[in-house]
Amino acid sequence: MSEVVLDASALMAVLREEPGAVEVEALLDAAAISAVNLSEVQAKLVERGTPAASAWSWLVGLELEVIGFDVAQARVAGDLRAPTLSRGLSLGDRACLALAQLLDRPAVTADRAWAGLDVGIEIRTIG
Repeated sequence: MSEVVLDASALMAVLREEPGAVEVEALLDAAAISAVNLSEVQAKLVERGTPAASAWSWLVGLELEVIGFDVAQARVAGDLRAPTLSRGLSLGDRACLALAQLLDRPAVTADRAWAGLDVGIEIRTIG
């Protein structure tokens, strides 16, 4: 079972070897990710020139617990819109937070806009 939920930005930190990458790498064996956030990472890799099949192969090779975006997550992500609006959180961001809330796990992100966010979910900001 997963211990944390990764935001797309946390996984991208690993790919870009950014600050916090080592911290995220240590969590990969115990991490879950929303299918929405996995899609975000795939899109970013392809956008930056990685062949789609290679990008997907790398992501699948991480063996993360990938959890589909369902009705319960949709409701929580929608509910999170108002309290996160001033921080500019996207649907992908809120999908991560919704999954973390429903699994009762910390959300791990590299996104500084999440720092200090008080929505009843433990948030770990890397880097």
